[in-house]
Amino acid sequence: MQPKKRFGQHFLHDPYIICQIIEAICPQPNDAIVEIGPGQGALTFPLLRKIPQLYAIELDRDLASYLTQGCSSDSIKGKLILYNQDALRFDFSKLGDQQPLRIVGNLPYNISTALLFHLFTQADNIKDCHFMLQREIVLRMGAAPNSKDYGRLSVMTQFYCTVIRLFPVKPGAFLPPPKVDSMVVRLIPRKISLAPDLSPRVLNQIVTQAFSQRRKTLANSLKGWINAEELTELNIDPRLRPEALSLTQYLTLAHYWQKKTTDL
Repeated sequence: MQPKKRFGQHFLHDPYIICQIIEAICPQPNDAIVEIGPGQGALTFPLLRKIPQLYAIELDRDLASYLTQGCSSDSIKGKLILYNQDALRFDFSKLGDQQPLRIVGNLPYNISTALLFHLFTQADNIKDCHFMLQREIVLRMGAAPNSKDYGRLSVMTQFYCTVIRLFPVKPGAFLPPPKVDSMVVRLIPRKISLAPDLSPRVLNQIVTQAFSQRRKTLANSLKGWINAEELTELNIDPRLRPEALSLTQYLTLAHYWQKKTTDL
């Protein structure tokens, strides 16, 4: 089956990498595992040899049919519950019978960031995630302040999850080979929020605004939101650039902005 460019499809075929990913997931019989974008079943079929049931979300109708047929093999013991839907609009909370979900997938690069943010909104229902992503995206997710990779994705991912980089994957592991390196990452949603009284929407607003002009100082990038005097009162130097602030400092800004807008 030929990959479709409009879906950003690159099919994993390297058996060594597949084994590495399955070992990293370490599927258990009672796990509620959801695979996003199963493609030609590189992870789907090995998982179904280890667990009795697997949920899968696949937008491509041709691949959905291919997977259904592939699961009729005698070597596949598990049951595939397939949703031919868009993962960006999928309500993951309806899966697993209130059991925390384990989500896996080789995510299409063209929707990976949007999909991550969609999953963050449902993090309370998720136990962990194992994703293959563009290496650059994974580096940004786990980046520390004062690094070139640090940005909005870093702050928001680390607010919701612990980020564990697992191993790199070269383009040759896929058909067709992408033009970039990939990496497998494990995300573990935080059981206790770092800021239970803070709206994640407000944090995202502040972080997005700050990094919208990342080469400018905070006083300039947050102009009209939080002025230099207010930043100083919050013990944040208004001359700093957005990449210099830690997650904790962004939480301070978000708490202040939330209170400020509530009091208006």
